[in-house]
Amino acid sequence: MSIFAQRSEEKELMDDLNCSGEELNQTLRELKTINRWLGGNYVTTSGLAKVFKSFPQPTYYIADIGCGGGDMIRVMDDWAKNHQKALNFTGIDANRNIIELAAVRLADLPEITWRVQNVFDVEFSEEKVDISTCTLFTHHFNDSELVSLLKSLREKSRLGIVINDLHRHPFAYYSIKWLTRVFSKSKMVQHDASLSVLRSFSRSDWERILKAAQIKHYEISWHWAFRWQVNIIF
Repeated sequence: MSIFAQRSEEKELMDDLNCSGEELNQTLRELKTINRWLGGNYVTTSGLAKVFKSFPQPTYYIADIGCGGGDMIRVMDDWAKNHQKALNFTGIDANRNIIELAAVRLADLPEITWRVQNVFDVEFSEEKVDISTCTLFTHHFNDSELVSLLKSLREKSRLGIVINDLHRHPFAYYSIKWLTRVFSKSKMVQHDASLSVLRSFSRSDWERILKAAQIKHYEISWHWAFRWQVNIIF
């Protein structure tokens, strides 16, 4: 059977919630560069724009789930300022070391709230926000975990959920495998980058998972850099 026929459940090195040190620093630096090169960040911001169009209001409270080093919060903040939108951010990640790095990286944005929190904790959905964003995060979970996550996000979010994640495709897999082998200095990136493609999604995967989570109203669209945008607007 082809390695692309179904989602891999092999764990990434990044899934170790205790990972830290220079290897983690190098990984986050390289991931920031890779995402900027491949141009997939706009998938998240264009998803936000769709929610804003459906629910116009002066200020939005956004939780970036699995925020990592804070790169997407920076992208969203820059985008919002360019479009004269007032956004308040909470960055959430289960790895304390990553949250501490993110707080240092975005120290010029002191209004951001940071949370060390596991998405499967009961407390996760108790603090409400307008919109939850997940960028390159959902592929870290198997189908059943992802169903639970989507249900929690539904409880947490008043207006909608914006998901930006990878398309499981041979071109995406072999391209990132070659690029990281040539240019990456991080063993974590070399291991995880291509594996993340194998853990990611086809359109039918998303349709099956959303149905299992009892989410009926959504939009799935494909974008360059082999990304899926899944917009769930309430």
